[in-house]
Order: sequence, then C-alpha cells, then structure tokens
Amino acid sequence: MAIPSVSSLRRALLALALGSTVVPFAAQAAGVELLNVSYDVARELYKDINPAFVAEWKKVTGETVTIKQSHGGSSKQARAVADGLEASVVTMNQANDIDMLADRGLVAKDWARKFPDNAAPYYSTMVFLVRKGNPKGIKDWADLAKPDVKVVIPNPKTAGNGRYTYLAAWGSVIKKGGNEAQARDLVGKIFKNVPVLDAGGRAATTTFTQRQIGDALVTFENEVNLVRAEFGNDFEVVYPSISVLAESPVAVVDKVVDRKGIRKQATGYLNFLYSETGQAIGAKHYMRVRNEKVMKQFAANYKPIKLFTVDDVFGGWRAAQKRHFDDGGEFDKIYTSK
Repeated sequence: MAIPSVSSLRRALLALALGSTVVPFAAQAAGVELLNVSYDVARELYKDINPAFVAEWKKVTGETVTIKQSHGGSSKQARAVADGLEASVVTMNQANDIDMLADRGLVAKDWARKFPDNAAPYYSTMVFLVRKGNPKGIKDWADLAKPDVKVVIPNPKTAGNGRYTYLAAWGSVIKKGGNEAQARDLVGKIFKNVPVLDAGGRAATTTFTQRQIGDALVTFENEVNLVRAEFGNDFEVVYPSISVLAESPVAVVDKVVDRKGIRKQATGYLNFLYSETGQAIGAKHYMRVRNEKVMKQFAANYKPIKLFTVDDVFGGWRAAQKRHFDDGGEFDKIYTSK
C-alpha cells in the first residue's frame, strides 16, 4: 500500500481534526495528552518521532499535543495496559501483544486492518552483536549453541525480542530442512548458554555492553546498530544466514481514547508514522520501513538477509504463543531443564 505524501497527510490530519465543524481556538489551546506505551528498545526512536509529530500537528491543526512515553518488555507492557495503564496508543514489537489487548476488548478485533501493512509501519529482524574481532567466531545460529559461548537474550516470557530470538533460532532449522526435534535441540542448547535472562531488551543490552557479560547479544537489528554506532570500536554486528521478520505493530486503545475524546489525535499520531517524515526518522534509527523511497535513501543502513515470517513457520502468533510461550509450553520445558 502506498504511503501518503506529507502534503496529503496534512490534508488528512486537518480533515480528521476538524471534521464537519470548526474547532474553536480556545478548545484547541487547552491541548491534549497522549500516552504511547511501547517496547523497551524503541526509546530513542520515539524521542525523535514525538517532537516531529507535535510540530506537524500544531502546524496543521493549531492544537497542542503532549506525548508521554512508557517503555519496557513488550509483553510486560501489554499486560500493564490490560491491567489499567491508560495508553492512548500501543506501539509494540509483536502482534501477539496487541491481540491480547483485543481479546480484552481494549483495542479493535480488526486492529491490524486499521492502518497499512498489517498496522506495522516498521519492521526489523534478529541479528548478533559480538565483541570486537568476534573472538568466538560467531557466524550463525548454530554457533550460539557451542559450549564455550555465552549468549545474552532477554526473557521470551516478557520481551518481544527474546521471543523473536527463540523463534528465529527454531525457524532457522526448519527453513534449512531440519525437523522439530533438531530445532528444539538447537534452541535448548542456546538457552543453556544464557547467563542472565533479563526482562527486557534494553536491560539485556546493558548486561552485554556495560556489565561486559556474554560473548554475543541477540536483539533487533536497529538496537545492535545503534549500539555499534555509539561504541563502534568495541563491537561488531553479525548477520546470520537466515532470521525472522519482526514487525512493529501499532494500535489505538479504543476504550481510552473514546472515553477521553482523543481518538483523532491518537489516530493522527499513528498515521504520522507512515508519512515520509515518520518513515525517515524510523530509517535513521535502523528500522526497516515501508516507504520504498525512504528505504532506498537509507539503503546503507541495511544488509540483505533472508527472512521468514512467524506465519510461515509457526502458523501465526497465536499458535506460536500457545505452543512455545504459554505456561508449560516449549520454552518452559527447555529453560527449566537448563
């Protein structure tokens, strides 16, 4: 689906903001507040997205919008919203977390059709961050299972990137012609090599980069590249031969925005992520974007990699969650036997 131009976005935002009546300036001047509940490693992304949107919305509508952020492990954040955290929007790193909110009646059942590209303006994949010189010679998923390798991965029960890492390793075996037993064996060996199971992706990054624990960190491509950009002399990025496509879906939290009367602002905020400006900000943060023009402009930020989807290998997020991550599932069996 084509991404709207900035000019068309402005027209759409204005129409959305004004509807069929003119909003008095006094009402606009009071402003509104949005809360974006998001995943752990998206902090820097939204630090840049938010002021850009605020400025654009003010320019188009004359209204002042304040955006607050909440970050943590994706599944932990979703549970917080389910338990009463009044998010205006959620910007997660896996569809499963938003599906849970839909099941609770907080977001629309058809949330994935409310915005383009399955309501995922950005996507990423799982790659490795290793120490300078790659002393353990880590090149692919099988190398993470070697007995002398320590791997830092966040907890798949609470963090989307931990879950994606698990599925990427499992799926790499299946996509190369292996069977389920071989996939389970590889994933089991990798998690036996995890010295610290942090709750979220940013905590795992801190464990690896600041606490100097582990030989490799597995997390999103955008996260490892941001670390590399900041500490380039200390780390290297390694792309495995195959990995999982990791979408970052978004949704309006209907019950909250309708009660507060802020649906137009919340919808406008998520639409802004698809604008050329929003896509360019995502690309600067090493997110893979939907706008082909922007993707080509930032082509140097990405390395070609073979990707598979959760639907392709696992039958979708609901099936993957039930089999692998629910209590008593494959992950519990693997990790408790560590």
